[in-house]
Amino acid sequence: MVTHRGASMIEVLVTMVIIAFGLLGMVGLQARLQSTEMESYQRTQALLLLDDLRGRIEANRLEVATYPDHAPATASVGTNMTCPAAGAAATRALNDVREWCLALQGAAESLGGNSVGAMIGGRGCVEDLGVGPAGDLRVRISVAWQGLTPIAAPVEACGAGLYNGTAGTPCQGDLCRRVVSTVVRIANLK
Repeated sequence: MVTHRGASMIEVLVTMVIIAFGLLGMVGLQARLQSTEMESYQRTQALLLLDDLRGRIEANRLEVATYPDHAPATASVGTNMTCPAAGAAATRALNDVREWCLALQGAAESLGGNSVGAMIGGRGCVEDLGVGPAGDLRVRISVAWQGLTPIAAPVEACGAGLYNGTAGTPCQGDLCRRVVSTVVRIANLK
């Protein structure tokens, strides 16, 4: 009778290979979940900042037409930008844009002396849409930021060209730029 030696060892090795592949799959899934969670966090922060300026504009109806002058779509405020100066002569709209600019830079939370309370590369824009059919003033508020993974490039102008990756990276052509926008309508009560 011939006995087979080592059969158990082969079974153990095959089991170890299967477990290793399973663990590698779980590590990949965890990395993807972390990236998705960060994208979700950044979008939430952008929506909060968008709503912040919307509320400020609605509370300052008389100066609504001046907000686009302080944060135009072609020259946004936020990360790597000097926020508008505050002072006694500054208008309420200018002070609102300054506070919004600081929030876009992450001033709400700091770690080691660095502002970390906002999105990666957060930028904000206010665009004058003119007078609506009912005589209401309309402005578009947009918040742009750097996403982690490429998707379709947004059509909004805010932050366009600021988040292009270098040649050979997946973020070319603004594919990693994210933008959320809302239109604020202020009724003409005259």
